[in-house]
Amino acid sequence: MLPRNKVLRSALKAVSIILLVIGVLFGIFLWRINLPTPKIESNKTLDSYKRVQVGKDHYAVGNCWLRKNKHGIWEMYLEGAPYERGLIYGILARELMEKQEVHFVGQINELIPSFVFLQVLRGFVGWFNRDIYKYIPDENQQEIYGVSQSFSEKFNYIAPKYYRILNYHAAHDIGHALTDMNVVVGCTSFAVNNGLSSDSTLLIARNFDFYMGDAFAEDKLIVFMKPDKGYSFASYAWAGLTGVVSGMNEKGITVTLNASKSDIPFTAKEPISILAREILQYAGTIEEANQIAQRSETFVSESLLIGSAADQKAVIIEKSPKKMGIYESGQDYLVCANHYQGPAFVKDSVNIENIANSDSKSRFDRMNQLMKRSYPLDIKDAAAILRDKNGVDDKFIGYGNAKSLNQLIAHHGILFKPEKKEMWISTPPYQLGEFIHYDLNAVFSGKGKFGEGSQGVDADPFLKSADYKRFEAFKETRQKINKYVLMDIPFDLTQAAEHDFVNNNPKSYVTYLTLGDYFQKKENSRKALIYYREALKFDVSSAQEERAIKRKISEASKIKHGPFFSKKETK
Repeated sequence: MLPRNKVLRSALKAVSIILLVIGVLFGIFLWRINLPTPKIESNKTLDSYKRVQVGKDHYAVGNCWLRKNKHGIWEMYLEGAPYERGLIYGILARELMEKQEVHFVGQINELIPSFVFLQVLRGFVGWFNRDIYKYIPDENQQEIYGVSQSFSEKFNYIAPKYYRILNYHAAHDIGHALTDMNVVVGCTSFAVNNGLSSDSTLLIARNFDFYMGDAFAEDKLIVFMKPDKGYSFASYAWAGLTGVVSGMNEKGITVTLNASKSDIPFTAKEPISILAREILQYAGTIEEANQIAQRSETFVSESLLIGSAADQKAVIIEKSPKKMGIYESGQDYLVCANHYQGPAFVKDSVNIENIANSDSKSRFDRMNQLMKRSYPLDIKDAAAILRDKNGVDDKFIGYGNAKSLNQLIAHHGILFKPEKKEMWISTPPYQLGEFIHYDLNAVFSGKGKFGEGSQGVDADPFLKSADYKRFEAFKETRQKINKYVLMDIPFDLTQAAEHDFVNNNPKSYVTYLTLGDYFQKKENSRKALIYYREALKFDVSSAQEERAIKRKISEASKIKHGPFFSKKETK
């Protein structure tokens, strides 16, 4: 009879072989998918345009241009028909797009270090997105195809350029669908109006908590688009994304996205960022935004907070793959986290479970609490709320807790004054840098200056604090631990470094959970148990996360007392 450890190794080897075969089959299937390219009537090619360098970090193609402002944010102006403006986008931003793709692929490799599982994921995405083009409007397909012509050749081993960029437009949705099996992305937004706003006009603020590593967030891009059809608009995200996650158009329609809990989808449909783009480009009122959303078939659940200058109010379009509703608070304020509030979902079991098990309700309650203290709100008050790092009732719950509005992971924060066509975008890091002001009336008339300074929203003083420096040191060590735990990248935590790690973020359960994972990886279950149990003494972000920690305690306890008790622990 074989020893138990040999049996386990044999079983694991068999499972790995099976998974590898599945991955290869999925990979072959991916390449056999015949993704049609959009019909292009234009005879323009990359050679039809010449990029001119106007100055340092400043390029132009005809009337279109790309430049980096003094705050380190890239600004782009585009105009014209879909395919042509897509070509010009790619020509102007090709280095930025390649850099973003390098960071994106690198982060995926960190999150999923196993080659076998990467092949399975690659095949899954190929199968999942096999019909995605059927749900993306032809105009957007043409623009995306134009952009794809400047994509890098170095990642053609993943998929052809056009197919890759279509998949990247669905990355938010696919990531959302996968994380629905664990936690939901934690964006939070709000709107105030009339007597609750300092100038009695609509004010909207949001955090976009989408984290794909620090490198991915280095080169933020605001695009000012003047399309040949529809309304001109501004959108803040990253190079290569032609969809919208945060933006405002010339009519004063604003769109921000907040993920919600979904049933696991079985096929991709329209990416939510493309729907948001349609609304910005073609809606001038809430009713028009509603009509566009009604026509769209999406594959994840999302809340779209829509602000409207014409309607002088904000609403939330709550949309799932099966149903849709519009939520209005009936008050001069509106708060949006990652759960639904409207009658269409009030009895929805998935939404009820989401409220009970995720961190969404905590952020929702904290947002309401802070807003009530600050009425009437101006942009400075709004930015302060977005930057708040405490939990409900001002309890300090450690830095980086998902119950906080500011989890110190945000890609950006953004503020809108729709009736005045004004917006403010945050500068790095996170939403802590000063907010840059833009006047869209001036921008699209050609009379305005770009990035006119903070206009009353300065950098957060927290940036110069000792606590911030300690958090950055904590984050650096945590990333090394995570790479060791997930990717087997060697990292030895000295006793002094372990002590510093705790002292740099002592009130966060994440600190002790991370150390528990580290020592469990080191096969020191005794010490792992100490840290896992310590994590539960602090404010854990959600009921779901608390259950996960308890499972780790149970697993570590079995190892400690079972036949596979580590030799390292006996020393």
